[in-house]
Amino acid sequence: MTATDEDLVLDGNAVAGTLAEIYGDDMTTVLAECASCGQVDPIGGLIAYVHAPGIVLRCTACSTVMIRIVQTTKRTLVDVRGKRIPAPPTTT
Repeated sequence: MTATDEDLVLDGNAVAGTLAEIYGDDMTTVLAECASCGQVDPIGGLIAYVHAPGIVLRCTACSTVMIRIVQTTKRTLVDVRGKRIPAPPTTT
């Protein structure tokens, strides 16, 4: 039996443990802004592909790769160049 694309797609909550290992805290509620389209979602709401040689988190609006995580026996590589941290809300 072969997996379909839908079988391989999860939400960002699927990588909560990996993110906690890297950052030392729960990252699923942290807001991430897509550097391409500006969509803002919690990291737990991003589209996660976990069955590749690494983890890829994509924007829910435009599918741009926002975060890549590759773990080897010697190190963990995290690429966040597709993600911006949104400005905090302004108070009036």
